[in-house]
Amino acid sequence: MTAQERAHAVAHWLLCAAEDVEAAQRHWREGGAALLACGRLFAAIRLPGHLLRAAAGTRNPGELDAYVWGALEGGPVIADPHADHYYALTPAATAWSLGDKGPGGVAVLGRGCYLGVPSPFPEVPQLRAYWAVPMESAGELCDPRLVRRLVQRGVSCLAAVNATAR
Repeated sequence: MTAQERAHAVAHWLLCAAEDVEAAQRHWREGGAALLACGRLFAAIRLPGHLLRAAAGTRNPGELDAYVWGALEGGPVIADPHADHYYALTPAATAWSLGDKGPGGVAVLGRGCYLGVPSPFPEVPQLRAYWAVPMESAGELCDPRLVRRLVQRGVSCLAAVNATAR
């Protein structure tokens, strides 16, 4: 399967979460993010940028993306640098198992929430949000246990920095 065929399969799968497929496709073509419903195909765990930078020990966006890729074993993650958030896409049931709020400003977006998802096609410019870790296959999601471990590492690193600063 070619990269283009994979992107088409991922797009088709993601569009199942769109309330307006044509509008979502239009937003992707224009380089924007399509608003997709969470809690159907996937949940999204919102991870504050400061938490991930603490876990990774870097402020460099490329290094941070590479760290997140490794920590989540290639599970798909969307970055929104303007809001300073990352969104790890996990199974829809994750919203029930992790609860609504977590440590360090972490939140689970499930039913009733929407997420701006950038185009899965690498040739389309991604303006506000981008794939920090692209979805490699339709339906391939992050393991919530790995996301939890990443959050715990970030919280621990922030606590260590705060303790040192005192």
